[in-house]
Amino acid sequence: MAEHDDKHHLSSLFEVGAERLKLIGDNAKLLMQGYLTGGIDPATVSERTLRRLISARVLYQPDDSHELKLRHPVTQLVAALVTDESRRAIHADIADKLVSIRGFVEGLKEAQRMGDSLRVDSQTLRIDEAVYDLTSQFEEAIFSLWHRLNSNFGFVSNLSDKIRENSRAQQQIQRLIDGLSLIDFDDLIELAEGNPTLRKILVSRLQQQMSAHHGSLLEVQIRLVELMTRFREQQERSLLVLNMAGFLREHPGFMVGDYSYRSQVPALVNCAAPIFPAAAVSLDKREQQPELVHLVHTLYRELAIKAKTDVVSVTADAVNASAQQQVVEARQQQLKQDTMAYFLYVCDTPQPHSALAFLIEQQLEWPAEAWLFQVLAEYNALPRHEQKLFTLTRDERPISQFNHVRIIEDLKVRYQAA
Repeated sequence: MAEHDDKHHLSSLFEVGAERLKLIGDNAKLLMQGYLTGGIDPATVSERTLRRLISARVLYQPDDSHELKLRHPVTQLVAALVTDESRRAIHADIADKLVSIRGFVEGLKEAQRMGDSLRVDSQTLRIDEAVYDLTSQFEEAIFSLWHRLNSNFGFVSNLSDKIRENSRAQQQIQRLIDGLSLIDFDDLIELAEGNPTLRKILVSRLQQQMSAHHGSLLEVQIRLVELMTRFREQQERSLLVLNMAGFLREHPGFMVGDYSYRSQVPALVNCAAPIFPAAAVSLDKREQQPELVHLVHTLYRELAIKAKTDVVSVTADAVNASAQQQVVEARQQQLKQDTMAYFLYVCDTPQPHSALAFLIEQQLEWPAEAWLFQVLAEYNALPRHEQKLFTLTRDERPISQFNHVRIIEDLKVRYQAA
């Protein structure tokens, strides 16, 4: 069966490949013209031919405002056939392509400084092609991944080969993700500077295409997991059927029965949760009334004891909370009285007196920060006509030379008679 599938797969590949090579040959002049000029005008091509070339992955159109362009593999094929060394620059990895793009951008900037418009256009075209080569490499790799999932992965007949195909596909996905991570858009934005053409090519268009590639890789991974899960489910069913068939061949007299009527059940079958039957009191049986009365009295005593325990626990918690609240209120009242004593002391002193100095002199146990906050709060709480009798001075310092926040280190209050 597997050999038949492989032959069918090779036959379909032969037909598709031959058809697309013939399509390239039929449109050889058109493709060569697009190779030399860098693009093909859609108006010069019939709609039917255009659809066939795009569906065969020979041409592509970045967007509606651009001409049709040859895909990277076709461009490399033509460059190899005509030995065009200027176009047949095969880079080993993404880093080399990014270095080439940087070199083209520097050449473009140099041509702009020299006022060479022809070279500027040439360098812009080379940057556009280099960016397309970069994105098309990812596109072709993702397309090959889809092809692997739809062909190689589907024609594997056993689990070991499936796991190996899965591992190779995951490694290819990881390599693509590592390649995508090399593209630093902050660096490209800095490289493009204020040139709108470069920003469109290196930033907006490239970022849009990279986002699409990220989404495609995510879809490939989801599809890969779905295929592996489906194959394992199918393998479990087939193993169950095969093992059951082998067991029936070894035990021809085996008869399938209802396991619920057996006293000894195999461990594989006896894995269900136990059933707890429902019970209810039968009030219509007079002979069971003494036992029922005893159960009701016992339950009543247990509920009463539990209720008393809960009441005691709730009462104790309430008492503790009330005691803690009283302690907090007492301390707050004491702090307020000490603050008022400070204001009375200031009224008897002609010179402004420090709040921290009063705290130390009176040997009060309040934290310095809490004491200053309370003094400031009491001053702000005074009526307006009473505030005018006092002058409050803050001793402040900036928290740092780079921050405008200021810290109050001390307060001085002075009483001035009306």
